[in-house]
Amino acid sequence: MVLKTFGWSFAITALGLVAAVFYGGWEAFGIVAILCILEISLSFDNAVVNAGILKKMNAFWQKIFLTIGILIAVFGMRLVFPVVIVAVSAKIGPIEAVDLAMTDKERYQELVTDAHPSIAAFGGMFLLMIFLDFIFEDRDIKWLTWLERPLAKLGKIDMLSVCIALIVLMITAMTFATHAHQHGGTHVDKAQTVLISGIAGLITYLVVGGLSGFFENKLEEEEEREHEAEEAARRSGKKPSAVQLAGKAAFFMFLYLEVLDASFSFDGVIGAFAVTNDIVLMALGLGVGAMYVRSLTVYLVREGTLDDYVYLEHGAHYAIGALAVVLMISIQYEIPEVVTGGIGVALIAWSFWSSVRRNKALAAAGGGSGSSGDKTEVTSGV
Repeated sequence: MVLKTFGWSFAITALGLVAAVFYGGWEAFGIVAILCILEISLSFDNAVVNAGILKKMNAFWQKIFLTIGILIAVFGMRLVFPVVIVAVSAKIGPIEAVDLAMTDKERYQELVTDAHPSIAAFGGMFLLMIFLDFIFEDRDIKWLTWLERPLAKLGKIDMLSVCIALIVLMITAMTFATHAHQHGGTHVDKAQTVLISGIAGLITYLVVGGLSGFFENKLEEEEEREHEAEEAARRSGKKPSAVQLAGKAAFFMFLYLEVLDASFSFDGVIGAFAVTNDIVLMALGLGVGAMYVRSLTVYLVREGTLDDYVYLEHGAHYAIGALAVVLMISIQYEIPEVVTGGIGVALIAWSFWSSVRRNKALAAAGGGSGSSGDKTEVTSGV
């Protein structure tokens, strides 16, 4: 199972490292290996969230996500995106930006660094909305019950998550953005840029997420109509199959996944400049890392890991919230990638440990790992 799921990732890793050696020797080999580890550590929470969405999609759209989606992730975000940043911020053409990346690497890195406030604001707001909508939803299974129960009650207030996100954006623009560091240590007022980019991130989330939710609701209506057919299948001894997202529902869910992946990749792309400003090595290292994120997503879906360890999704969303905060703070302050990745890994490890404890407690009580929310809350008040 592991070889089948991670086989392509292993093969791409070997090719990427060999290409690095031919391109720049053993020093390039080491840089690509470091970037690969950086991307995986920063994106583990991405894989958990992706798996929660991907399992709702049918086999066709799962394949689309793993083929076309990986092309978008590797070539779009890890190669084209840094070039687009430079082209837009420096007001030059994409070909000139590529030439700049290959011939004047220090100037290229300088332009990307100057564009960081707008990137961080867009990605931070998108991820913050994901986190807020998650914690304000009343769920049967709660992890940190002392926190999630009162927040679920507050979540009944319409548009609360949008209001909080906008308040965070305003505070960020009036504090961090007005003293954001530009390349060379000088200060520059980036408040307007941060506000516009943050609002763009919020609008992107609302549009893509709203369309995904609309078509998912349509699918739920279809599921209700097929309920009788499923009951008939059970009576005849056949195993009923759950209706999975297809058509327009899956298409917009696919778009949502791609925007989500793009937001997660912001910190990896920006953090990569702390390791190298060589666009070729950056694309190789981050691209290989992105392959492992996809493979891990598939593994979680096929093994049913999220169903067995019910708090993993909670831990991933808390990691998303932490990453959103880190992105907003990074508009002014430099935050080491080891801190960003460490927070995410720690939260997911904690949620996994809590899930194991829950399963053991339910097994000891004779309830099994799939018990309902009330029983879960008693065992999860960490």
